[in-house]
Amino acid sequence: MDTFLWLVRLGAIVVLIWGVAGTVVQGLSGQGPSAQAWRDLVVAGIAQGAMYGLIALGYSMVYGVLGFINFAHGEVFMAGGMVGFFVANYLWQIEFWETNFILSILAVLVMSILTSMLVAVVVERIAYRPLRGSPRLIPLITSIGISFFIQYTFAGLFGVAVKNYPPGPDYLRSRIGFLGLDIEGTKLAVILVALLTMGGLYLFVERTRTGRSIRAVAEDKEIAALMGINVDRTIVATFAVGGAMAGVAGTLWSLLFRGVSFHTGFLPGIKAFTAAVLGGIGNLPGAMAGGLLLGVFEGVGPQLVLAGLGIPGVSQLKDVVAFTALVLVLIFRPTGLFGERLSAGDRP
Repeated sequence: MDTFLWLVRLGAIVVLIWGVAGTVVQGLSGQGPSAQAWRDLVVAGIAQGAMYGLIALGYSMVYGVLGFINFAHGEVFMAGGMVGFFVANYLWQIEFWETNFILSILAVLVMSILTSMLVAVVVERIAYRPLRGSPRLIPLITSIGISFFIQYTFAGLFGVAVKNYPPGPDYLRSRIGFLGLDIEGTKLAVILVALLTMGGLYLFVERTRTGRSIRAVAEDKEIAALMGINVDRTIVATFAVGGAMAGVAGTLWSLLFRGVSFHTGFLPGIKAFTAAVLGGIGNLPGAMAGGLLLGVFEGVGPQLVLAGLGIPGVSQLKDVVAFTALVLVLIFRPTGLFGERLSAGDRP
């Protein structure tokens, strides 16, 4: 088996070098994308990866505390974006959206966060708390069932059609100079808000009393309870904070892509889980970095590697690149790029 894995590693390295070399040759011959097109691919990848990172934080936090993957977290993200649409649409109808865009998007952001937090907390209380202490397979299967339940509840309430957010102001659609780069305003706003949110979460977990409680419960629930920490309340706080991150991601996703439907959370949720594993499950900085790297892989990988291999239609293969990148990283480093952070009961 070790020999087989080394052969796979060597084969992956050869394919990557071959693809990149082919892309370089195409670029030198004038057949590849321009320098501006490469910059746009990187910026688009960072913007999308920042949203993956926000969603991945919820996966990592829940896994760190409860030791299972909450596959319903993608629907928590979708719920925030869906409710945000109705707020945005109402503000558009009363002509407040165009004249006071900043206040409007803040209102959408607050409602998205509150909705995602509520959905996350209700799911924890109804679906997961009664199963605490049961074998891990049971809450895992439950999370998949809850995911479909939330999806089709929203489909029944609001229909299956895609809901399109109102257009943003002209300055968001124009390009803005930032750090020597010419970036579309919407993508720049998404990147900055996502990075500020990630930084705020890191400070919350590291510096506040609730954050220390979350880290203590993630380390060892029994010892944390003996030290006077309310474990149930801390777990609820973990779901609420993870839901808040998903709510921010829901607003940013809708601002960037403008469309949201009952199925919106499925694929981003899977990719965010991929980002969490890529960075190291249970590792919050790893989830953030994993999301950004996954987004860049998606944005640049098809053109950088697949085009050099002569594969047609590379723009439609970004999902293949994303999951292939995960497999390759885990082959070389099974614990993720930044290493796993497991509770005392999960360590070998």
